[in-house]
Amino acid sequence: MARKVLGGLIQCSNPLNDPKAGVPAIRDAMFEKHLPLIEEAGKKGVQILGLQEMFNGPYFCPSQESMWCDIAEAVPGPTVEALVPYAKKYQMAMVIPVYEREMAGVYYNTAAVIDADGTYLGKYRKNHIPHTSGFWEKYFFKPGNLGYPTFQTRYARIGVYICYDRHFPEGARLLGLNGAEIVFNPSATVAGLSQYLWKLEQPAHAVANGYFVAASNRVGTEAPWNIGKFYGTSYFVDPRGQFLATGSEDHDELVVAEMNLDMIEEVRRTWQFFRDRRPDSYGAMVEQLP
Repeated sequence: MARKVLGGLIQCSNPLNDPKAGVPAIRDAMFEKHLPLIEEAGKKGVQILGLQEMFNGPYFCPSQESMWCDIAEAVPGPTVEALVPYAKKYQMAMVIPVYEREMAGVYYNTAAVIDADGTYLGKYRKNHIPHTSGFWEKYFFKPGNLGYPTFQTRYARIGVYICYDRHFPEGARLLGLNGAEIVFNPSATVAGLSQYLWKLEQPAHAVANGYFVAASNRVGTEAPWNIGKFYGTSYFVDPRGQFLATGSEDHDELVVAEMNLDMIEEVRRTWQFFRDRRPDSYGAMVEQLP
């Protein structure tokens, strides 16, 4: 019997682009806007749902204002706890990106994973942190320190890679070696330098590692930063690099796809990339070269 999993991704614009409204108000507005889409996913039978990067707030990293640290919270914490009832109600595992506060002055770009019964399974902390004009993330996040864990949900073993991580094949490979069958990549990325890579890099990761990729991205523009248009286009891609479902560039929506996990073994038997690896020859990759 085929192992089929119904996956869902939510892409959503920020409804309150006004820093004068206050951090709690903006956070709460974004959270509330997601709830009908989460309910829609549950009613459609989605078994694993992925939300976009820092889903319950604006993408504030173009600024350097410390006020946004007020969105940060413990993980697990109030946001995870608020979504547990939805996981239980619909028997739906969830990938929940949250701005994490470990202690005063120590913050991470994190995704919590909960199972279909609401059990907290663990978290991934974004490992690769950009620091360029418009993306001053190192003002807000420390690089992750939890490696590349995978999480056994009721339906599949999943991994998480967050936004800028997707440009680095090393972690994508480690997620595969750690057993990921589906890798979720929650993102907040705008049109420009990386848009043409959006549908190139992650299908390549899926093919190179023989797993499914579920990539989510927010939509719309966000004042006052106006760094560009978040172009949505959330999608699922299979281990052959074929797109299963793709969202629009400009609408709030739920993207749903059925994934046949039996394809993973079939593809890996055909393309023996794991068998033919040469880790004995890769030592230079972890040396501090010029």
